[in-house]
Amino acid sequence: MSLNYKKELERASRVMIRIHDPSILIRLIIRLIVRKVDVKHAGVLLFDANRDCYVLTLSGGESGTRIPQGFAKFVKENPLIKFFVDKEYQSLIRRHGALTIEELNRMIWSENVLPQNEQHKDFLHKIAQQMEMFNVAVCIPAYFREHLVALLLLGEKTNGHVYQQEEFDFLAALSSDVAMAIQNARLIEDLRKEVEKNKALFINTALSLASAIEAKDRYTRGHTERVTKYALAIADELVHNRAFPLSKNFSEDLYIASLLHDVGKIGVPESILSKETGLTDQEFQQIRLHPLRGADILKAIPEFEECLKGVKYHHERYDGRGYPEGLKGEEIPLVAAIVAVADSYDAMTSDRTYRKAMSKDAAISEIEKNIGIQFHPVVAKAFLEVLRKSEKELIKVTNGY
Repeated sequence: MSLNYKKELERASRVMIRIHDPSILIRLIIRLIVRKVDVKHAGVLLFDANRDCYVLTLSGGESGTRIPQGFAKFVKENPLIKFFVDKEYQSLIRRHGALTIEELNRMIWSENVLPQNEQHKDFLHKIAQQMEMFNVAVCIPAYFREHLVALLLLGEKTNGHVYQQEEFDFLAALSSDVAMAIQNARLIEDLRKEVEKNKALFINTALSLASAIEAKDRYTRGHTERVTKYALAIADELVHNRAFPLSKNFSEDLYIASLLHDVGKIGVPESILSKETGLTDQEFQQIRLHPLRGADILKAIPEFEECLKGVKYHHERYDGRGYPEGLKGEEIPLVAAIVAVADSYDAMTSDRTYRKAMSKDAAISEIEKNIGIQFHPVVAKAFLEVLRKSEKELIKVTNGY
């Protein structure tokens, strides 16, 4: 019975997003590869910022074949690392993003791959020697943006068969999720450390985490910043109108909730986030899970308790037809009600893969029609007032020239 790699990848992504300890995450990845891809051994070279090098953090597989933990330490100038980092060699990586020992040997003897001078031959020979020394059949890079976060080192298949294209596709997609998950785990760990030092300092790390969200969905760049700006403006308007008695920490909690409202999308495959056609029911369910995944990420940090409400409930509707819990009316936390209208307005007025942006007037009309249906009445009216004031200020500036 053949393995359903798509389901395995989705299952792995769901699990990885919940793990905030990089060492546990690496152990999970190794176990997954050894069991599902059926390799003799697998290891992960992970970048260690403190030592400025790549270290074999963990290895697994058959005893006697796997690489001893901590045995391998590669500096950035190491040929194997340079092969995946230097742009000069990027064109040599196969379309599935892997380097196999067979392909490497073909490169060494090919007259058409690289200029056949002694320098290039020596470079490729050194890589081959390293792969043979560690019994590595395949190397899979894991990048976060353009930074090589980790390198998966895989041995031969236990059945002696060659790797199939679907396995390379699975491993390439897995490596992308691995890089994002490792970065996420490190950012969460950084957040914890920042909170321990001084609560005011974790804002910068929250910004980094927000940046990681938008790095995954290239079609929503700037969305987080705009939603945060709108949300804080709504809070200011509510204070000005004395609509709600807001605590002194409310703005700070709202700021962080707005920055991180889509953090759960880190666990959604990029193929779904960037899809240019309509989503299937299964894909839409993946999207609908992002508020819960975001809450799972943040619940590990006690200081985020109030912010978490904005992340978890920003897709609830005033009429009770939202998700994830179908909260209704005043059951919806105020921080979530504010993020909801700010998020919806920016979504409507921004281009997406599947549609063009609405005009500002059309988006305002949609909000007006959905007051008391989708949106909290007081919050929605405060936002409309914010937009009207912004328009007035623009007219004043224009008339001044």
